[in-house]
Amino acid sequence: MQSPIQFLLFTLFDLYTMVVLLRFMLQLFRADFYNPLSQFVVKVTNPILVPLRKIIPGVAGLDVASLIFAYLIILTKFFLYAGISGSFYSPGMLIIVGLADMLNQVINLIFWLVLIRVIMSWVNPGASNPMMMVIYQVTEPVMAPVRRLIPPMGGLDLSPIVLIIGLQFLIMALNAWIFSPLIRML
Repeated sequence: MQSPIQFLLFTLFDLYTMVVLLRFMLQLFRADFYNPLSQFVVKVTNPILVPLRKIIPGVAGLDVASLIFAYLIILTKFFLYAGISGSFYSPGMLIIVGLADMLNQVINLIFWLVLIRVIMSWVNPGASNPMMMVIYQVTEPVMAPVRRLIPPMGGLDLSPIVLIIGLQFLIMALNAWIFSPLIRML
C-alpha cells in the first residue's frame, strides 16, 4: 500500500515527466509552438532542456535531450521511492523499470490527450480553441492509422474508442508482463 508521501511523489514526478514527454511529442509531430499550451510546456521545460541540449544533440530531427531528461526524472523518482520505502533496485532492474515506466507514461499521455479530444468534441464540436488545436496536432498522427482501418460509419468516428481500448490493453500488458514480474523479484 502506498503512503500519502509516496503517492504525492509519484504524482508530481509523473506529471512533470508527462510535460517533458509532451514537449518531445510537440516537436515530433511539429505542433504549433506559438500556441498557449505549447508555450506553457516550453517555459516549464526550457530551464533544464536548453543546457541539456548543448550536451545531448538531437538525432535525425528527434529531441533526444527531452527523452533522456524524462528518463532521468523517472530514475530519480525510483531512487527517491527506494529511499522512502527502504527497497533496493539493482542497476539492471532500474534500467528496465525506468524504460517500462517511460513507455507507460507515453501511452498514458496519448490516452489522456485522446480522451480530452473526444470529450471536447462532444461538449464543443467544431470549436477553434487554441489548446484543442495542439491536442489535435499531437493525437492526429496516432489516430489517423486507426481511422484508416476503421473509417467513420454514418458520420460516427469509432477510431478514438478503438485507440483508447488499444492503449488500455498496452498499459495492462506492460503492468502484467513487466512491472508485476519485477515487483515479485524485489
